[in-house]
Amino acid sequence: MKYSCTRACFWALLGLSTSHFSLAWAQDIAVTSGEPVQRAPGSKLERVEISGKQSGDNELRRRAQTAKQVYGREELDKYGDGNVADVLKRLPGITMQGNAPRMRGLGSGYTLILINGDPAPPGFALDQLDPAQVERIEVTKGPTASQSAQAVAGAINIILKDAPKVSQRDLRLSSGYTVDRPTISGSFTLGEKWTDLSLSLPISLFEWRGGNTSTVLRNAPGLDGLASLSQQRGELLYFGHGINLGPRLNWRLSDDESLTWQSFLQKGIWNNQSTYLNQVLAGNPSLEDDAGFQGGWQNVRSNLQWINHFTAAERIELKAGLSSSKGSFDGQTFRLGEPQRRTLADNADLSLTQAGNYSCLLNDAHSLTVGWDLEWRQRDEKRDITERGVPQTVEFEGQPFSARVERRAFFIQDEWEISKRWSAQLGLRSEQIGTRSQGVASPLSNTSNVLTPMVHLNYKFDAAGRDLVRASITRSYKAPDLSTLLARPSISSLFADTSKSNTELSPDRIGNPALLPELATGLDIAFENYLPSGGIISVGVFYRQVNDLIRGVTSLQSVAWSGVPRWVSTPVNFSQAMTRGMELEVKGRAGEFLPGLVDAKLPLNLRGSVNIYQSAVEALPGPNNRLDGQQPWSGNLGFDYRFAGLPMTVGGNLAFTPGYTTLQTSSQSLDQSRSRSLDMFAQWVISRKISARLSVNSWFPVDTESQTTTVDGYSSNTVRNGRSSFILGMEIKL
Repeated sequence: MKYSCTRACFWALLGLSTSHFSLAWAQDIAVTSGEPVQRAPGSKLERVEISGKQSGDNELRRRAQTAKQVYGREELDKYGDGNVADVLKRLPGITMQGNAPRMRGLGSGYTLILINGDPAPPGFALDQLDPAQVERIEVTKGPTASQSAQAVAGAINIILKDAPKVSQRDLRLSSGYTVDRPTISGSFTLGEKWTDLSLSLPISLFEWRGGNTSTVLRNAPGLDGLASLSQQRGELLYFGHGINLGPRLNWRLSDDESLTWQSFLQKGIWNNQSTYLNQVLAGNPSLEDDAGFQGGWQNVRSNLQWINHFTAAERIELKAGLSSSKGSFDGQTFRLGEPQRRTLADNADLSLTQAGNYSCLLNDAHSLTVGWDLEWRQRDEKRDITERGVPQTVEFEGQPFSARVERRAFFIQDEWEISKRWSAQLGLRSEQIGTRSQGVASPLSNTSNVLTPMVHLNYKFDAAGRDLVRASITRSYKAPDLSTLLARPSISSLFADTSKSNTELSPDRIGNPALLPELATGLDIAFENYLPSGGIISVGVFYRQVNDLIRGVTSLQSVAWSGVPRWVSTPVNFSQAMTRGMELEVKGRAGEFLPGLVDAKLPLNLRGSVNIYQSAVEALPGPNNRLDGQQPWSGNLGFDYRFAGLPMTVGGNLAFTPGYTTLQTSSQSLDQSRSRSLDMFAQWVISRKISARLSVNSWFPVDTESQTTTVDGYSSNTVRNGRSSFILGMEIKL
């Protein structure tokens, strides 16, 4: 067996070298979890066929080889959320910036979003994915060699529902209200099983309608370059609708061979309308115009996966994928009721992926995996902006811009059972990232190489593994987003007349084709205590050293689109930075946490988390030289209670972050106010197949405030008023 494994490893490595010249990528390894071999620390390396009831979330977490949080159907269904973004905002250690999740207080680009273990396609939006299409969510705090190393803060793996083992007919209907009028959404899941074929076809129809009010106070140079003071009260209404499909087909070719086709389709339209009430307090200020924008998007992603177990100790997997994302919009601004600026834009993202891996058991202690992961991705954009029918920038309007990324990754990973109590996962991943940006000037190219070693170590205090210590040393990186590589200017909406200058608070923006990836070296240590009733207590610390930090820098420049110097914000590799923190999480029955005060049989579950963060950007002086958007700490506190003798469960969750100040550059700082979100739900089980749910998101919302200040005393202050959302839903198993 050792000889056959060695020979197979040789052929697999030979395949890696030849595949270096093919296009595309893909990622990951397993059908669902994205891990090539899932086993618990201390277990023997044997092939196991799993059937029957799936392990609970905490049991899956305990058995994972690396630090991982698992959230299944109970968490997904609890609040009757209409989209995955609302689910994520309540999970420990995750906050939302718009609809982008942030882990460890770091920006969205530091958090890797995976779909079934593969990176989410361009244009994918979490707020457009129905939780009914999701089987579970796995949150990891560090990268592994078998997945993309673009996970500086961690990764969120959204595992879509698998094809069922029996026929399935699930219907979900919901109605919500946030502003103006109610919305209606629904989903239906069809599942069928035939001998060696199984099919799952979930479909979701959804709509949204929301809004907020804002007050903006600007103390800044006006249209004449002199000091001015103004206040704008704005009303924003946004609405739209869409459809999701996620067909999956599993074909069991033999006892050891299977073929899986998984697709994801998303299409919708959106509208934004904003109106302002203006008050000029001094000078000749520049003000935002009323505006109406409408657009649409579509995402198509299709993956094919083939798995073959040659023997009980050998396994090969090949994957290929194609994704396409398109979007367009048409926007018009109005000043005193007259059309002012019109924007027509469209963009398209296309990616091809291919991946593979070979796994074999070397002996009872080692499981070796080698593989490759290739990607080709391109983004094309076109935009045409006119001011009263005249092109805003003659050189750039209507011209196509494109950016391309080619990524080649090769990895080797060993899961090593050192003893009954010690286990390790050792990995090495090499990635080459080539970028190319094309606009009206000559194309610019750049190539970077990233070598990322990773060591994950686990220690069990007892044979049952109820007390674990996990430690990891990893390297990871954050690649520039394709849109930041496009050298096309975006003119300030407040100072659209390019024959005049603008201000530091309202700069033009342009991409930078020469950006390098940010490279991070990280250390994670965590202690996990699994309680007898199924609860958990976890405490961990982390540290990241980040090189080539990307940050937008605003400066006064001579530019091609204006005859006078303009303030321009450009992303650059700004500095080095470090971030560190501590994360505490508890979850379980109240009687176990509060013995003597609460009856052990009381059906009350508690959960809570506190996360403390600290960071420093080397090129800026303290004390507020933190990473962009990283709050000093955040917290979650939640409960759910099942009434005795009644088929009803109620619960709630409070999320909170304090206010803080960020020194963005040596001349500009940003103040953010506190934020708070209180969500409540009540579920009524009508029968074995029918249940109803009422939930309220952001109950009694607080106003949020942000203020940008420059060293010369100018400032822009924005206060936003939030709204509550009410959702009434019903689930029927047909």
